[in-house]
Amino acid sequence: MSIPHADLAAFVTVAEHLSFHRAAIARNVTRSAISHAIRRLEAQLGVRLLNRNTRGVSLTEAGRQLSTRLQQAFADIDQAVDDVNHFRDTPHGSIRITVPRAVGLTLVAPIVATLTRRNPGLSVEVSSNDGLVDIVQAGFDAGIRFGESLQQDMIAMKINFPLHFAVVGSPEYLAGVPVPQVPADLAAHSCIRYRFPSGVSFPWEFRKDGTTVQIEVHGPILLDDQELMIETALAGAGLAFVFAERVQAHLDSGRLVRCLADWTPQFSNLYLYYPDRTFVPAGLRALADLLRHPRAADLSIGVAVTATEVEA
Repeated sequence: MSIPHADLAAFVTVAEHLSFHRAAIARNVTRSAISHAIRRLEAQLGVRLLNRNTRGVSLTEAGRQLSTRLQQAFADIDQAVDDVNHFRDTPHGSIRITVPRAVGLTLVAPIVATLTRRNPGLSVEVSSNDGLVDIVQAGFDAGIRFGESLQQDMIAMKINFPLHFAVVGSPEYLAGVPVPQVPADLAAHSCIRYRFPSGVSFPWEFRKDGTTVQIEVHGPILLDDQELMIETALAGAGLAFVFAERVQAHLDSGRLVRCLADWTPQFSNLYLYYPDRTFVPAGLRALADLLRHPRAADLSIGVAVTATEVEA
């Protein structure tokens, strides 16, 4: 049986006030509208809910039972709405984000730790995936990606956290070959190459004194994971082009040696992106706010722009 909720709400109000007049005032409608709603409800149920006489209104036994159940039901509805308000007003519930694997290790881990520590009611699910992800179809609230790979209908906020690339090799590998002095010297080296999930190989780009050089390197090993590239370089297989932040401990210990340090560029093309600016969950706002304030984790974030503006 489908009964209009407005008629049920009108009945609950009359039951509370035991007056059609006061119920009409409470609901900001006419007394006639309240009377029609009660008649429709009783007709649909086939049961008298209210006794009316010149002295006033009283509940029948059926009306008293229905009123009690409906008051509880409407209270549950009010609580459900209040629970949803938590998502708007305070970080609560859960958010799902997708990030490139290497960026997740370097950037996201400390951010997520701080975010959940500051907001005990929030849980965060992170999916590390180097492929292009349709966050709407996959059910993510947001993602972190490089600017050139953003979808055009996304809202994007630049993360001004510079990442630095480094060309590294093991002492064992470099002992048998000349150490490269300029990017062109890489032609004589075995390079551990990176391939995107799309199948495209990642070119090695260098910058010095305003000059940018892009090198297509060669080597027998092609991988799709920076951590695996680092392990392969540690094993002496060749030179790898990876985030310097991921290999700093190996450089400090001497297990890896950095090459072309004066040529390797700073990289700052990361964006937090999400589908819509309207009704952004509080948890996602907290994530953006954390990225926006440098003191939170030595990070800063730029002004929100559309993905179309990213490429402009």
